[in-house]
Amino acid sequence: MNFTASYRVQLREGVDFDAITARLDHIASLGVSHLYLAPILTSAPGSTHGYDVTDPTTIDAALGGREGFERLSRAAADRGLAVVLDIVPNHMAFGLDTPWLLDVLRHGEASEHAAIFDIDWQAGPLALPWLTDPLPVLAEAGEVSVEGDTLIAGALRVPLAPGTAPGDGPLDAEGAEALHDAQAWRLLPWQLERDSITHRRFFSVTSLIGVRIDDPAIFDKTHATVLDLAHSGLIQGLRVDHVDGLVAPGAYLARLTEALPDMPVWVEKILVDGEDLRPWPVAGTTGYDAATVIARLLTDPSGMERIDTLWRGESGIEGAFHPFVEDAKREILTDELAAELRQLIAMAARLAEEDGFMAGPEMLREALSELLTAFPQYRSYIGDEGAEIDGALWRDTAARAAEHVRSSDVIDWIAGRILESDTPAARALAVRMEQVTGALIAKAHEDTAGFRYNRYLAANEVGADPGHPLPREGEVQAFLDARMAQFPHALNLGSSHDTKRSEDARARIAAMTHAPDAVEELWERARGFAEDLDPNRMFYGFQVALALWGEPDAHERVADHMVKALREGKEVSYWTAPDEEREARMQEWVKRVIAEWDVTRPEALERLARLGAELSLREVALRCAMPGMPDIYQGGEAMLLQLTDPDNRRAPNWEMLATLPDGDDASSQKFRLLTLMLDLRAKHPELFAQGRAEWYDGAQALAREHGEKILIVTLGEGEGEPLWRSEAEGVVTTIRFDDGTDEAA
Repeated sequence: MNFTASYRVQLREGVDFDAITARLDHIASLGVSHLYLAPILTSAPGSTHGYDVTDPTTIDAALGGREGFERLSRAAADRGLAVVLDIVPNHMAFGLDTPWLLDVLRHGEASEHAAIFDIDWQAGPLALPWLTDPLPVLAEAGEVSVEGDTLIAGALRVPLAPGTAPGDGPLDAEGAEALHDAQAWRLLPWQLERDSITHRRFFSVTSLIGVRIDDPAIFDKTHATVLDLAHSGLIQGLRVDHVDGLVAPGAYLARLTEALPDMPVWVEKILVDGEDLRPWPVAGTTGYDAATVIARLLTDPSGMERIDTLWRGESGIEGAFHPFVEDAKREILTDELAAELRQLIAMAARLAEEDGFMAGPEMLREALSELLTAFPQYRSYIGDEGAEIDGALWRDTAARAAEHVRSSDVIDWIAGRILESDTPAARALAVRMEQVTGALIAKAHEDTAGFRYNRYLAANEVGADPGHPLPREGEVQAFLDARMAQFPHALNLGSSHDTKRSEDARARIAAMTHAPDAVEELWERARGFAEDLDPNRMFYGFQVALALWGEPDAHERVADHMVKALREGKEVSYWTAPDEEREARMQEWVKRVIAEWDVTRPEALERLARLGAELSLREVALRCAMPGMPDIYQGGEAMLLQLTDPDNRRAPNWEMLATLPDGDDASSQKFRLLTLMLDLRAKHPELFAQGRAEWYDGAQALAREHGEKILIVTLGEGEGEPLWRSEAEGVVTTIRFDDGTDEAA
């Protein structure tokens, strides 16, 4: 299989299989080898993304069903495109549209589907935090009744256990409670979810329920349709969503590749600095690690120092990034993930009783909280073979956690039992800890601290480290070597449906480090438009305004994004308790900034936009030249200026994309460079699949060499006649290629 490039498309919200089929000629004309599709299995009605699967045995009728997908697959094959499918093994939708869950609600643990879902039946009936008020209150208001074998509570229709329905008609509070007590579930107000949930969630999303995919029978049942598509030749690759949520990712991937031995599998796995992907049988990650390396190479060190000085002077923030993460972890353990902490305390208490170890609930709470806060990456993999490094990881975590307590006895006991995992109770605690560490760091690092530490948003990205915006000595070469040795076909990501800012938005923010004087000039005027806003949050708004300036509806898109940014930061507004007045003040300010820029078009702003466009070209060159397969997000063949979802999930302007080759604008330049690089990759696959990759710090150049063929991307002029040269404001990118013949390709 040729790994030239993949092209990622989103489905739903008006985009179905036929709509993508109609765009295949354009996608194929780019020179890509893979069509990379968002999830296609049946999802909750109105789903905007497909990660809330309700029925994994069927293809979503809203997209065109099996027939529509077969048409798309055949049309892709006719154009030489392999189809990569995004699958969601970790969870399903926790709601009344999920047929297997409905059966569990009706029959409880006796349901033939009960084993599919990760439910803690020891904690009592399955909690359903779906009400607006307690059930008796709704009953007194006349909103609770029975119809056949169904309880109606407001807009909900919940199945009743066989033989418990008292007959059709309304229920008073006493009747509602009596009927309630006879069920395997408990309806509760949504405000009580963190105090009541009894199922494993996806992160803190109560509407998604964990699936016990580690059970071979459940694997077979939930993967039957996907395996059938593969065996029928309708898909040629898989992308596994949230692999860290699984009980034993390595064992799952081994089972998957045993069922599909010739199919490449990519995993959504976020690696922290210094962490390597485990030796799983996969093609590699979906590419956040590559995006991080590229962003660091786009950043100018001297300019970064000036941006740091400006931000600290304005915000008054003196510390490093990681204390922000630690503070956020502690907050989230008492709020968004309080339910998970409560579950862990109960599991640890059962283990302590079994071991005869003396530890009360508060001792366990303290020890578990400190261990979770100290854990430095998304998870360990104790249940997988060959995970010896996890011993050192947990022992180091325990040592750092112990620095915050008077006695480390409980911490040491928990860490030891996690590593031993020699009884069912110990193994259960280890698995749950491994799943919660990932949820905690995601919520704390990406979704909280990343919206508080607002120095330089090009580094505030999924899988990146805002405290580490520049490459350390030897870091780039180490990354290239590891890629070539272990995962030469890993994806090189530019943007995705999950990135905080798209590749070109990051490049424009990176331009700040190449022209800090322009930033200082623009900031000085912008900050004068408001006197009562926090400078740190204003600096965030300033950067996202810069990222989207000149885009259609930039005013409204940036203003809408600021609401999300403030609520994710959880300092002045919250999703569950929004401060709309403070949000509105920030929105008014960013709108005024953009309006001022639109009218005056200051040269400093134009300069940053030109530099950003040049850095976008540099990003494309590096993404296509480094080991791995470049991934193009829908519309990313042109300038892609987007913020986090929902902004980055809008359908591309396909009509505009079709006009790109002939223009002189930034989008046309990007299109021409991308197709040039993909043409090289298609014509010389051995150079990119096997060629040695070298990074030269002094020359600031990336070289790929195989036999007599050599490709060099230089972040500057370099020597010799270039295949490509672009320049803006003194920032130059050159590409040279020699195939060993008299004429270069």
